[in-house]
Amino acid sequence: MKYFVIAGEPSGDLHASNLLRALKEQDADANFMGLGGDLMQQQGCQLVQHYRDMAYMGFVEVILHLRTILGIMSNAKKAMQDYKPDVVILVDYPSFNLRLAEYVKKEMPGTPVFYYIAPKVWAWKSWRVKKISKYVDRVFSILPFEVEWFGKRGCEVSYVGNPCVDAVEAREHKGENLETFSARTGVPTDKPLLALLPGSRVRELAHNLPDMLAAAAAYPQFRIVVAGAPAMDHQLYEQYTKGYDCNIVYGETYQLLQQAHAAIVTSGTATLETGLMRVPQVVVYQIDGGRVAYWILRKLVKVKHVSLVNLIADREVVTELLGHFFNAESVKAELKKIIAPAPEREKMLAEYDQLIELLGKEPVSQRAAREMIERLKQIKK
Repeated sequence: MKYFVIAGEPSGDLHASNLLRALKEQDADANFMGLGGDLMQQQGCQLVQHYRDMAYMGFVEVILHLRTILGIMSNAKKAMQDYKPDVVILVDYPSFNLRLAEYVKKEMPGTPVFYYIAPKVWAWKSWRVKKISKYVDRVFSILPFEVEWFGKRGCEVSYVGNPCVDAVEAREHKGENLETFSARTGVPTDKPLLALLPGSRVRELAHNLPDMLAAAAAYPQFRIVVAGAPAMDHQLYEQYTKGYDCNIVYGETYQLLQQAHAAIVTSGTATLETGLMRVPQVVVYQIDGGRVAYWILRKLVKVKHVSLVNLIADREVVTELLGHFFNAESVKAELKKIIAPAPEREKMLAEYDQLIELLGKEPVSQRAAREMIERLKQIKK
């Protein structure tokens, strides 16, 4: 079968690539085209567009790059028409993907649309669920509580597990020691490592990395190591790290976390990955507009927590510093609680163990691929 897959950021590229691998194992005739990154390409996906050209966030940034975004969308539509896929698989990236889902249903009738890693509409922009129920044939959920939430709103949905579990388990260089990691990356072994995960978008780097670095620098007994997204311009990271005694490693996030004593993590998928790697963390995210914007956001957001660790546990496992609560001093204070042997650190590690048990270790990509193929066979009958 022919699969058209759309992922618009590094985490989506990673999870989509694992899904493609599983689809190939279960469908000998699998053929792939789509939008994504290097990892999808390595699984044989013919890329229409790389995600590095799609990494725009926020209203202003989108408006400034609107012509580029519309051009990418036009290219994607033409590629789908020419390719004539048996199914279109969307991976997160809702603003872009839901527009394409609507296009497929209107202009390519009969082509099923699957959503793998659905947008978090239960937390933000819940009106999008109407489009999902209208234009998406089935949601393959990665969070247990989503099944009931989407199901009550008219969506066909099934829980297949969380792909972060697969990705962490299948990571390269699993089990290597610090000396081996150092030999590969050039990171010195003179101090324990403090990992900074600032995100993979230009805006995230600008808003998050400076305060992360300032907070981390208050603990000179640690070596600061920044996790860089491989598709990003390296100079973007270097302009912020200039003047700090730190290292940057690109495309080695799991390997870095494997060696890290603690981490400062931008809210997103990385918070769950850090939890699965059992690294104590402080979760941060800057919001434009200061206190007013934060107050408005908290009124609009429908959930108590934003990090996946806390959302899945349904309680505060890791500290979240958002908006005006995120600054160098607040992060420094929270780091102090988790870098030394202390009740807070031990409690977080124990909570991580419960999280890992809750998510289980069933191969998620294999299960999702099997359900997708079975459903496609039913549709074709």
